[in-house]
Amino acid sequence: MRGKAALVVGLVAGYVLGARAGRQRYEQIKEQADKVWSQPAVQGQVEKVKALGVSALKSVPGVVWKGAKSVTGAASGSGTVQERAERAGRAAKQSAHEVADVVEDSVDDAKQAEKTATARAKAAQSGSDASGS
Repeated sequence: MRGKAALVVGLVAGYVLGARAGRQRYEQIKEQADKVWSQPAVQGQVEKVKALGVSALKSVPGVVWKGAKSVTGAASGSGTVQERAERAGRAAKQSAHEVADVVEDSVDDAKQAEKTATARAKAAQSGSDASGS
């Protein structure tokens, strides 16, 4: 029974000491991250990424609307029901491909902007580490 009590006391002491050291290191890391995040260069890149995301997504509804008009036009044209359905199906597939291309382009642009922002944030961090040391 003594062995179990000693084990529990040891585990509790280790947990308390480890939690204190871990919390202090966490606070240090958090403080550094906050410093980097609040730098004007980093915030400038954040704003650019936000603007890119908004502008990229603005093109998606236009492509969807164009596709909807295309499908509607194909379905309401002349011909048999089967012919109109086939035309509408082809138009829908084409529209889906166009929407997918626009979304893919938007995602690629966002990824590139993220890489640029990350690289600049790292450069800013390196600069603040060098000047702070």
